[in-house]
Amino acid sequence: MYEHDAGATELTYDEQRRQRLAAGLAQPTIIPGLDLEAESVVIGNELGRSEHPGPGWKRLRWTELATRLDEPVVAEGQYPSYRSLSGAHPSGSWPVSIRPPAEGSLDRESWQTLIDVLIGWSPGGADTACVAYFGPAVSGEFDTGVTISGPLGGAAGLYDHPSGVGSPSNMWAADRSWITWSDWDLCATKVAGPTELIEALQAAPDLEAVRLHWC
Repeated sequence: MYEHDAGATELTYDEQRRQRLAAGLAQPTIIPGLDLEAESVVIGNELGRSEHPGPGWKRLRWTELATRLDEPVVAEGQYPSYRSLSGAHPSGSWPVSIRPPAEGSLDRESWQTLIDVLIGWSPGGADTACVAYFGPAVSGEFDTGVTISGPLGGAAGLYDHPSGVGSPSNMWAADRSWITWSDWDLCATKVAGPTELIEALQAAPDLEAVRLHWC
């Protein structure tokens, strides 16, 4: 996630949305039979692709924010999701001074770093054969999803593949030595593989990786 250099604010994304609606600067979302504006809360996170917001924003690690709040990075028995670090968004909506982590995909920079680590660890390097899968909810192909095969060196480009909205739902080495999993309701990507690979991910300075013993 990212935090603005100007510092913390109490204004939330939901409050900002309602102020814009009241001022006529935004149009309400209308679904027949449902008052979406009255019955929902604007969380403030992206869905799918995300990346560094640009000047004025700095990286904010989960561990850093958890220390501030005196909370665990991820509560026991849970997965990283919009419910995590609730002390930063007790109403459900994040403050506008923080760009919270996206759901369903790693941010662009973390995806690139993950690929770099996988290339460095894999004996075949960039030529390692792998398979990527975009699930039905992501690809819109509700019968089968979309499956793509190719060398690991080209995997960074999958982030902008027209069948997806960021990192693939799953990607795995053809020899089944590792697999990644990005879920639409989660704010992190799970990687399963040998201990040496997991340790390499945890040691990568541009990644924030945590081992959850209950996963």
